Formats: sequence, structure tokens, C-alpha cells
Amino acid sequence: MKELSAEATRIREGEIAKPIREIAPLSLRAHELAMRCTLQVHDLSISQYPVMKHGPENLAHLAGACAQISLAATLCNLAVHRRTEILLLDDADSTPATSRDQLRRAVEEMRNAASTYSAVAQQLSRRLASSAARAEDLQRIADMQRPSSQQVPSTSPAPAPRRRA
Repeated sequence: MKELSAEATRIREGEIAKPIREIAPLSLRAHELAMRCTLQVHDLSISQYPVMKHGPENLAHLAGACAQISLAATLCNLAVHRRTEILLLDDADSTPATSRDQLRRAVEEMRNAASTYSAVAQQLSRRLASSAARAEDLQRIADMQRPSSQQVPSTSPAPAPRRRA
């Protein structure tokens, strides 16, 4: 994310004379990152991670970060569009100001997402470094996997035999 942010900043500060050539690769990489992050959140959500302490909250934060990265990619696409619409519309802004603003917002979203990822990673790292926290999480996972002894047996009557008419 830092590399993408730096690239977006470099492009934003430039002339943006060739928006598709300059911005589209950034947009594609941001979309790929958003897909990888979404896949990661999906994989975590179907693992034992949600059972861990703060797991559901962390998944929510990571899903939010995925949305921020996706928004950043969309803003890059919008920057391309705004810069190239001068080729199609007579009243379009001929300066790259609007595209620069879209790229600035994309950088903000990527930085916010990076901050979220960093905070969640630090929290998880601390939990994994603590033997007491690891033991607590293992107990939570074991409790989840254990069949519930409080399940009420089904008392529904057996289905009646079908009559033929």
C-alpha cells in the first residue's frame, strides 16, 4: 500500500499528460490489491479466526480496509476518466486539477487502509506473542468445536406414513 500511495503521489504531482498510461497501471494494481485483501478477509472469516478474542471486530476492520482500497482503485479510475473527458466534452476541465484531487483522495484511502492493517497486525502479533492469550484462543476454539452438551434433543414426532389415494 505504501508503494501504491507513493506512486499515486508521484503521478498526482506530475503533469498527467497521458492519464491512461500513467494512472491505469496504478488503478489495476490497486484493484488487484483490493481483490487479494478481500480474499484474505474471506479466508479469515471461514477459519477459526472469528472465534479468537477480538476476531469478529478485527474482521470488520479488515473488511473496512478492503473497502478503502477498493475505493482508492475506483478513485484512480475516476482520475483517468476526468482527465480523458477533455477529449470528448467541450466544457470539460482542461487542467489535471480534478484528477489530482481524485488521486489525493485515493492516497488518503490507501493510507487509512494501511493504518488499519497495521493496527490489526500489531494486535494479532501481541496476542500470538502472549502464551496466555494463545491459550485463551485455543480454549475458545476447542469450546467452539466441542459438541454442545446443552443441545435439546429433537422431540418432533416422526412423520406420518403417506397414504395412497
